[in-house]
Amino acid sequence: MSEPVDLQELDRMRPPAEAREIIAAHLPRLGTEHVSLREAMGRVLARDITAPEDYPPFPASTMDGYAVFSQDHSPWREIIGTQNAGDTIDAEVTEGYAVRIMTGAPLPLGADAVVPVEATELMEDHVVIHQEDVAIGENIRPVGSDVARGSLVLPAGTRLGPAQVGLVASMGISPVPVARRPRVSVISTGDELVEPDQPIGPGQIRDSNRFSLIAALLAEPVEITFAGKAPDKLEQLEALLRERMATDDIIITSGGVSMGERDLIKAILFDTDDVQVHFRRLFMKPGKPLNFATCGDTLIFGLPGNPVSSLVTFELFIRTAIRQMIGETEVDRPIVRVTLTEGTSPSDRMEYQRGVVYADRNGKLIARSTGLQRSSRLASFLGANALLVIAPRETNYAAGETVDALMLGAPIPTP
Repeated sequence: MSEPVDLQELDRMRPPAEAREIIAAHLPRLGTEHVSLREAMGRVLARDITAPEDYPPFPASTMDGYAVFSQDHSPWREIIGTQNAGDTIDAEVTEGYAVRIMTGAPLPLGADAVVPVEATELMEDHVVIHQEDVAIGENIRPVGSDVARGSLVLPAGTRLGPAQVGLVASMGISPVPVARRPRVSVISTGDELVEPDQPIGPGQIRDSNRFSLIAALLAEPVEITFAGKAPDKLEQLEALLRERMATDDIIITSGGVSMGERDLIKAILFDTDDVQVHFRRLFMKPGKPLNFATCGDTLIFGLPGNPVSSLVTFELFIRTAIRQMIGETEVDRPIVRVTLTEGTSPSDRMEYQRGVVYADRNGKLIARSTGLQRSSRLASFLGANALLVIAPRETNYAAGETVDALMLGAPIPTP
């Protein structure tokens, strides 16, 4: 290697918070691209969106009815026209007159209120107003009442959902400035792995990590440029990694990062001059053998091969890193305080148990684990909506104690 490496420091088990800080210190910020409104869903704004004009740009009716002059106290009005949404009529409302008006239509000249159609009675070319008092501005949406010109509509870092996309469209902004999507490769390693649609032989297992990681990535605005299996042959694996380093922002591997002689990912990263390994082990369970390295601006995450370890480390480190890279405002999953319904034995490391958080009849958040927490048991994620954070200590946790729960996005059930 180009510089001496302190192996003892490199192999020190890093607390999760320290590992996150190290990753954050090496994140590149991605550039901006412009996409159509149809492609903007799920993307992250690269700059503030301010209103270029008032919205609505005219006083508009909030319901179907009759535009009137509010100070005219006579119940009878002659109808002098119909104001539809999307056009204007050449008519002025004065005492004794009214204009039929539709929801969203601009208020005609002279009118200062709208009486809803259900408060009126149509009599040929006249309308009878049954509402005794009509207030100025009643049932009218004033100019700029939704969004005022020059006001901040959406700040940079906002993830665009349906309402946000609609707001951007209403501001007349198209195409939309968004952060470039990180290019990501997912590589699973191991001669024992076979494709899910293939029969398994002695000592073989079907590859699940690649597909669970792809599914997790699809919830984020990323571009998956490669997803495949690499053989456990040093030269071929190194060639594949080199190809992906030249293209991608993030490389995710699963397997090949523990302490065995056949853990080739670790060997390649450590023996390559232009790759800097930042840590190789974490003080957590599951997910202890996590490697993090960089090659220029490319981030390389060597995830453990056990499927639960792979998903937990993705959730804690890679999802957050992606959101930070694209400048998203909300980078972390929410953490809530929950009460355990059953006791649990702590590990010698920070443990992230798959759990179910729900609200009791009083609204109190309570939680239980999903059962056997073995790192190879992917079924422990079934039904889980949280990771229960169980800190190491000498005594067991008892039912009724409180711990933190990292929420995974699923809704909290109630009785």
